[in-house]
Amino acid sequence: MNSLSTILLNLGFEKNKLNNFTVIGLGRFGMAVAIALENLEKSVMAIDKDERKIEEIKVHVSYAKVLDATNIDALRDAGVQDSDVVIVAIGDDVEASVFTTLLAKELGVKLVIARAISACHRKILEKIGADFVVFPEAEYGELLTQKLVLPNIIDFMEVSSGLKIVEIKPPKKFLGKPLEEFLALRDKYDVTLLAIMRGDKILTKPSPQYIVAEEDILYLVGSVEEVNRLVEENS
Repeated sequence: MNSLSTILLNLGFEKNKLNNFTVIGLGRFGMAVAIALENLEKSVMAIDKDERKIEEIKVHVSYAKVLDATNIDALRDAGVQDSDVVIVAIGDDVEASVFTTLLAKELGVKLVIARAISACHRKILEKIGADFVVFPEAEYGELLTQKLVLPNIIDFMEVSSGLKIVEIKPPKKFLGKPLEEFLALRDKYDVTLLAIMRGDKILTKPSPQYIVAEEDILYLVGSVEEVNRLVEENS
C-alpha cells in the first residue's frame, strides 16, 4: 500500500484540492483529527451515533451529525458521498468500522482512511478497499517509552511522517501563567498549540490571557523530539 503522503499527492492535496472531510467516530482519535483539519481551514463534517459527542464537537467543526454510520441511506442523506476524504475513526466496534469503510467506498468516496485497532483489523480494512489504514496502537511501544521518560506526555498520534498530535500535561513552568508565555515559544520549539481541554470543554482558540492550570491537557502539533525538548526544558 502506498504511503498516505503519496496518495494525497496523487489526489492533488498539495494543490489544496482536498477540502471536504468527513470524520466518522468521535473518540479521542477522531475528535483530535476533526479539530486539526478544521483548524487547517478544511470543511469538516463530524459523525457519531452518540449525541453527547456531537454536542461536544459541533462548535469546533463545520457540520456535526448524529447518525448510524452503518446505514447507507443515512450516510447518503448526510452527503458523505460528496466528501473528498472520509476518515473512519471508529475504534470500539470492529464490525461497524469495517461496514462503514465498505459503505464509504460503495458511495464512491475518492479517499477513505480507516483506523485499525489490531493487525487483523488492519488486514480486513485493506482487503475491503480502504485506501490507507492508520494503526495508532502500533505506536504503543514508542508511546510507553516516551511516557516512562517524560510523564507529561499522555498520548500521541501520527498525522504524517515525523509529525504528530501530542497530548501533554502542561509543563510546570507554565502553571498559573497566561498562555501567551507558552505561545511565545512556538518558533523556538517548532511546536503549534492545537487545542486545550479542561474537563469536558475543548478550547480551539484560547485567549493569550488564558491561565494555564494543572488539570488542563494541551494538544500540540509537532515532532515528538521537539515536544520532548519543550517539556524537558520547561519542567
